[in-house]
Order: sequence, then C-alpha cells, then structure tokens
Amino acid sequence: MALINTPAASWKGMAYHKGDFVEVGSEDYAGQWAILFFYPADFTFVCPTELEDMAELYPEFQKLGVEIYSVSTDKHFSHKAWHDSSPRIGKIEFPMVGDPSFEITEAFDSLRPGEGAADRTTVLIDPKGIIQYVETTSEGVGRNAKELLRKVKAAQYVYNNPGQVCPAKWEVGDATLTPSFDLTGQL
Repeated sequence: MALINTPAASWKGMAYHKGDFVEVGSEDYAGQWAILFFYPADFTFVCPTELEDMAELYPEFQKLGVEIYSVSTDKHFSHKAWHDSSPRIGKIEFPMVGDPSFEITEAFDSLRPGEGAADRTTVLIDPKGIIQYVETTSEGVGRNAKELLRKVKAAQYVYNNPGQVCPAKWEVGDATLTPSFDLTGQL
C-alpha cells in the first residue's frame, strides 16, 4: 500500500516518556510535524544505535517543530526497563510507544508478517496530517538521523514553497528547482 501523500492513520498508545507511562497519539502532534520511528525490538543490536543517534539530534528536530515517537511492538514496560538499563537508550527524551496489539505498526505498513515485530520504518507526517516521507530498511541496516534531519528540512522547504522541489543532496540555502516543460531533459 502506498502511504506517501495520504492522510496518516489516527492512533493511540501507551508510552514511556520522561519517567512516566503516558498515553500518546496522533492528536498530540495535530498541526505540527511528526516522525514515527518504528524499530524491531527493545534489547537488540542495531536498534539502540539508531535510537541513540535520534536522541542526540532530538533538539535539532525540535527546533524544526518536529516531534518524534519511537514505536516497537514491545510493551511500554519493556521500554522503561530498557531506558533504565541502557546508557544509549537512557538519552531518549521523546516518547517510546509500545504497540503490543500491532495496530499502529500495521496502520503504517511496518509490521513484519508472521513475526510480530516492526520493520525499520521512518514516517514523516506534515502539519496537515499528510505523510510526506516513508523509508524502510532491512534488519541489518541502521538509519542515519543526520540524513533524516536533512530530509525533514527539504520536506519542510517544499511544503512551504509550493511549486519548488529539492534536488539530491539539497541543504538549506542551496538552489531548488521549479519543475516545468522547459526544464524537462535539461538536467
């Protein structure tokens, strides 16, 4: 199922966040940018490196008005235990959402059939609730928060500047493109 440019599913779930168990959901980021950062499981190998990377750049995402929600099919109790026992995971300040019913993970097409675990899927949702970016990598390939931050900046630029697009490796301040008939075949 194609998710790009479709309305993001509504959801609710229990999360471990800043020392408490709290209910969070799509209503919490209505009108702002959000990233759902799905990962296979707590207490694993690649996942803590990715989550630590996101935690270290979390202030940069917040400066852009982006809230992050990490999501796995573990329960929120497991998230707390992992947060309390791992120095890497202990850095996390964004909500760690538990999805033991698989409802959130399935809604964003990230559930591995027959495994009960999420894929490494990143979903970027704009302030209108529309999915602007989806990426899924294989089990052994960790994501890069710095590259995700660059892609968020590009998505925000395009969102705020209709009719313009960002070429490969675009960074804030670089030239953009205006798609047109005359530009066809010229690049």
